[in-house]
Amino acid sequence: MRNPWLALEAGADPAERAGQLRRAHERFVTAGALGAPVRDVVAESWRRCAGARLGPQSMARIHMDEAGLAERRATHPLSRVMPLFRELLGTIADDGAHLLSVCDERGTMLWIEGHPQVLHRAEGMNFVPGARWDERASGTNAPGTALAVGHAVQIFAAEHYCVPVQSWTCAAAPVRDPHTGRVVGAVDITGGDHLASPHSLALVQATARAAEARLAELGAAPPTPAGIPRAGYALDVLGREEALLHTPYTRATGIPLRLGRRHSEILLLLAAHPDGLTGEALGRELYGERDVNPVTLRAELSRLRHLLGPLLESRPYRLRRRAHTDCDTVTDALTAADPEAALAVYTGPPLPGSEAPGIVRLRRLLENRLRSGLLARADPALLERWVCTAWGEDDLEVWEALHHARPGPVTAARVRELRAAYGLFTVPARHATQATRATYPQRPPH
Repeated sequence: MRNPWLALEAGADPAERAGQLRRAHERFVTAGALGAPVRDVVAESWRRCAGARLGPQSMARIHMDEAGLAERRATHPLSRVMPLFRELLGTIADDGAHLLSVCDERGTMLWIEGHPQVLHRAEGMNFVPGARWDERASGTNAPGTALAVGHAVQIFAAEHYCVPVQSWTCAAAPVRDPHTGRVVGAVDITGGDHLASPHSLALVQATARAAEARLAELGAAPPTPAGIPRAGYALDVLGREEALLHTPYTRATGIPLRLGRRHSEILLLLAAHPDGLTGEALGRELYGERDVNPVTLRAELSRLRHLLGPLLESRPYRLRRRAHTDCDTVTDALTAADPEAALAVYTGPPLPGSEAPGIVRLRRLLENRLRSGLLARADPALLERWVCTAWGEDDLEVWEALHHARPGPVTAARVRELRAAYGLFTVPARHATQATRATYPQRPPH
């Protein structure tokens, strides 16, 4: 089975594939059409770029001056592992054909190292420290796409969305904070077409894992997430499979408590029901109609009590002190009629892998309220941000709203594609009703 993160399968001719990709890229930017040989990860990235209204001739923007760059380097956690990056990838940076680069979690290039002649060539596409190389700023590229999808990836030749970059090939891997699991940046090697081989992807993956291990040894402390109160208890669940609990003690140490999946579900449900839940009600929220022995839930709660101490009470099960969640931060912003602030905090559905019925309902309520706020505001920039996410890319209703606000061939093609996928071949978008269509995938409760 072909590795979807590798640019070329075994035996592929790089020159022939580069030509095929140039033609596919031209078809996409002119007509919104997608097909072979464009990989799924690249196709999804191109859609995000088009949804962000990024022109195919765009160049990366330099947004950080020398003083700001120096400060960012000094305070960023990856500064602590730069010696390791240089140790493992030093030959890459010195061979006269490649560049080593490291960016932060927003895609800002912090370090780019290599032979002076290669560095000079890279300046022509603004591949320089202080420039933004996230997808929204610079299109499909290995570090930006690795940050967007959270996985190591190669980007070969015309797979780059922006034409000025298409003479390069790159491989990058995200680096995660070992204590929180949050992506803090990416490490990348950039060069010619010969980088489209399995060893370059394996090299950056291994380097990223080594950096994470070194950060764990060094005891790197994560920053407090946006929207989390400075005092009391707070729960971070958006876009995370395992919740992070912030307590007065963990704020002093700088390391939040990572919960297991079932404990994450229990704590989020109790945070959403401040008056508490009986054992029977909590069981229904967790297991639905499945026949689960009550001892199973009591055992989970007993283990959770060992972690939380007096915070967890029983009869009914509840939290002694209210735990503010990042879902609450989104809801508060929507209540204040500020969908832009809500979208800035919303880093993904709460506990996205959970199938617990109570979590599924909370997830749907939050998603639907946020979507309603975005649709009511009808701000094209906010609608674009939604459809450029993994959870919003198949949202027909928002794509239709975006096409209505900013019509164009890319949005038109995406609306047609989604309408066909949902079986809406004949009903015009403006006449379709919410009752007759599903506008984005939702997992049913079990």
